[in-house]
Amino acid sequence: MGEAVPVLLITIVIPIWLVLHYVTKVKTSKGLSAEDEKMLSEVWESPNRMEDRIKTLERILDIEAPNWRGRS
Repeated sequence: MGEAVPVLLITIVIPIWLVLHYVTKVKTSKGLSAEDEKMLSEVWESPNRMEDRIKTLERILDIEAPNWRGRS
């Protein structure tokens, strides 16, 4: 009978506790934190800014060196 308690703990109680523990962790961690949202927003805007810069540089080059696109 003395061996039954550790066996019950290892086979039933601990696995159930682990499952419930991680289920509640997953539920509480759903969604992005404010810092993650800010970083994602910055990453999302970065290609748009880069595209604007490239277009501006191409316009300047078109004016300053009209044949630049034909050069390799």
